[in-house]
Amino acid sequence: MGAGGSQHFPPQAEPEARERLLHTVRKPPELAGVQRSRWRLQDLLEVCSDWLSVSTVAGLWKLLKRLAIRYKRGRHTIQSPDTNYDAKMDLVYECLSRAREEPDDFVAVYIDEHTFYRQPLLGPVYEACGSGQAKAALSHKSNTSGRIVAAMNAITGQVTYRQASKTTLAQLRKFYGDLRAGYPHAKQIYAIQDNWPVHFHPDVLAILQTQHFPFPPKMPATWSSDPRPNIKHLNLPIQIVCLPTYAFWTNPIEKLWRWLNQEVIYMHRFSHAWDKLKTAISAFLDQFAYGSSDLLRYVGLLPN
Repeated sequence: MGAGGSQHFPPQAEPEARERLLHTVRKPPELAGVQRSRWRLQDLLEVCSDWLSVSTVAGLWKLLKRLAIRYKRGRHTIQSPDTNYDAKMDLVYECLSRAREEPDDFVAVYIDEHTFYRQPLLGPVYEACGSGQAKAALSHKSNTSGRIVAAMNAITGQVTYRQASKTTLAQLRKFYGDLRAGYPHAKQIYAIQDNWPVHFHPDVLAILQTQHFPFPPKMPATWSSDPRPNIKHLNLPIQIVCLPTYAFWTNPIEKLWRWLNQEVIYMHRFSHAWDKLKTAISAFLDQFAYGSSDLLRYVGLLPN
């Protein structure tokens, strides 16, 4: 039989046994009455004794090895608290599918904002061995910040963006005008973005077509439900699609900002030349003005 009888599982029963064991080890031990934060072999042996065909720790170890279950270091993760997570993602996938199947009429873009600063971010660079380190020159001026709002086409990689000192309501309205100008013949543009309340301000929504929110976003109680009288109603064919709350990983454009930081922001030499830094950022984003398969691959929307 071998140590502890680990041969008791015939090959045809191994997939089910593996799933049952994984289901167990992925749950906190406390749920099974084991007052520990991590499972031990002896704990698994005791908890699974009613169906596990081994009787010793050594036998369980051999069985786990045979079922390709290892003792591995964990890693941090985070989950969205949104109870509508799956339903929201289904809606996103539906919009992406429509844009992929009818690209002349439907466009799906991921939208996000990003802040950059006058002072360079620190990052690794080549330097001589020893205690000396590469130096990132700081300006004596205040650490001025700038903002970018951008849309990345989920099918082509085309990037539409706007730089400003702040992402104000007026800037968002102008950005939506830029977005419409980039797709003048589209019947519908799906703007897939997070739940920052400013995205749903009445002064912003006023320039868009009537919005349909299956999962209404949470708005500040002090805001009026009506836009200011001087806001023009443009009826732009843009429909906002909300991502799940606190789920940054569902927005691939976040990786565009990582690429921007890697290429332009880390250890930059423009702390004394604010306008040159903004120009360098524009030059980086302009390379995606007509789409990019490299960008789609980088953000995970195309296979490697």
